[in-house]
Amino acid sequence: MGLWKRKIAVDDTTVTNAANLTLRQSLVPNMLVTILFFLWGFAYGLLDVLNSHFQHQLSISASMAAGLSTAYFGAYLLCPPTISGFLLRRFGFRATFMAGLAVFAIGCLLFWPSGLRRSFGGFCGSMFVVGAGLATLETAADPFLAICGPPRYSEIRLNLAQAVQGVGSFVAPLLAARVFFAGTVDDEAGLRNVQWVYLGVACFDGVLLALFWVAPMPEITDADMGVVEGEIGGEEVGSFWRQTNLFLAIWSQFCYVGAQVAVANYFINFCQEAGRDSATSSDLLAVGQGLYAFNRFVASGMLTLPFFKPRYMLAVYLGLCFVFVVAAMNTTGSASIAMLILVLCFESCCFATIFTLGLRGLGRHTKMGGSLLVAAISGGMVFPPMTGAVLDARNAHVAMAIPMMGYILAWIYPLYVNVWKKEVMDTHRETRFGIEPATDGNDKAIQLEAQAVEVENSNTGGAEEVQGVAR
Repeated sequence: MGLWKRKIAVDDTTVTNAANLTLRQSLVPNMLVTILFFLWGFAYGLLDVLNSHFQHQLSISASMAAGLSTAYFGAYLLCPPTISGFLLRRFGFRATFMAGLAVFAIGCLLFWPSGLRRSFGGFCGSMFVVGAGLATLETAADPFLAICGPPRYSEIRLNLAQAVQGVGSFVAPLLAARVFFAGTVDDEAGLRNVQWVYLGVACFDGVLLALFWVAPMPEITDADMGVVEGEIGGEEVGSFWRQTNLFLAIWSQFCYVGAQVAVANYFINFCQEAGRDSATSSDLLAVGQGLYAFNRFVASGMLTLPFFKPRYMLAVYLGLCFVFVVAAMNTTGSASIAMLILVLCFESCCFATIFTLGLRGLGRHTKMGGSLLVAAISGGMVFPPMTGAVLDARNAHVAMAIPMMGYILAWIYPLYVNVWKKEVMDTHRETRFGIEPATDGNDKAIQLEAQAVEVENSNTGGAEEVQGVAR
């Protein structure tokens, strides 16, 4: 069948062999998806620098500058539970990736007229479209990495991809300080440079969209995840609304991401208050983002060792974020900057670990749960405006009390999984599913499930063509 006539959608009620991919079989599709993480890491890192420069160039307050974050993360609140989640469940991962890349490219192109008009509202609107595209991509990418391959390595896969995202966040402030805004007479010339950067990103999106059209991509369905959960947990997955583990993970993700974004958005303001100039502050942000990315690689390596269980890692890392943000608030000068950089460092594995632990045990509810966990990233539109308001009223050191509260509220989830849900977490961590060869019993279970789905589809008018990747 030609590329133009190929069928890229798959019915979510069909059982395929895609959920049974081995580590080797899952390597190529996971590497392809990981490329996307650099894109939104770069967009997020550039957002932090633009936030500071907009305050000066457009003569707006810190709380108004948070409108960029509100627009960007507001898209995460709206898209994943609605259209992005629908695309994922109805048409599958490939179609969702392609739709997200298309919307992201449109958002990047909108930066050009916004820059010409020097319109802050236009930049916010462009950032909303960019956020909608990235939210759509992330609605598919985070769950895909969590479930594509052996469940035992779920946290490692997503943490490594998030580390690549961290590299993008590290590169963006450096480029902004040394290329976009360096050697320019004013910030307006720097913003013109940013327009060209987003134009280049839009062109790169077009290349990626074509790549996702032609590349082999396994389609893992909710029916597949139901089979996998039966093999691992041996229990029937109950009603979606009774998944306490998921909803606590959503709460934790919302508060944690809000705190993380608030710290990053006002890191430059914090450094300037501590006596550094704008360029040095951007460099220091790059140092923090570099440690953030590096520690994700370190955390991924630690998770390969049996002792470093994800639930332990989450509790310790999130707890240290609270400790060091309190230290940053109560020190001055270089010491306070060092403490805030350590906050960025220990944020490293929190998002990916909350996400993967939240998906454990969901079975046939996996895609819906993943969509809501991505929607929880919208915490980034709530905490920064509050932080900016406190900064305008008092100072940047006092404003860090807002992200401090976010870390405290987010710590409810690691407490839950380490006290009340540790057996389920450890069962999924220790499973050999996808690592050892499948037994005849596993094959029989999958065949019976597939037969049941075929009978159900035939009663409703015929089954869709089943796509999958052979073991």
